[in-house]
Amino acid sequence: MKRLLFVFIIISLFMGAWTLSAAAREKPDYEKYGRIATAVVKEDFPGEDVVEYQYTGRQKVSASDVTDSFTFQVNEAGKPVTLIVKVTHSLDNKRTLSLTVEEKRG
Repeated sequence: MKRLLFVFIIISLFMGAWTLSAAAREKPDYEKYGRIATAVVKEDFPGEDVVEYQYTGRQKVSASDVTDSFTFQVNEAGKPVTLIVKVTHSLDNKRTLSLTVEEKRG
């Protein structure tokens, strides 16, 4: 009985470690759209430093479409500019449907 319990514990630990390592290898599905948002910000503000970048969440638009939002903090001529980039895309075919950039100065 003790041997069976020991084998069960070892298998459970192995499966748990395997699941964690598989999860660590998977990239978040919004990563592609974060790269797109970053490219747009760098194109709109060439030569300026992106000080901060944050994924701010996902909103469901329809049964198959979602909008991922990203916030960027950019210094333009030494003054902070906040940009909110929203990328709407299809979960079915992984294609971008629209992209908007909202600029907040302050």
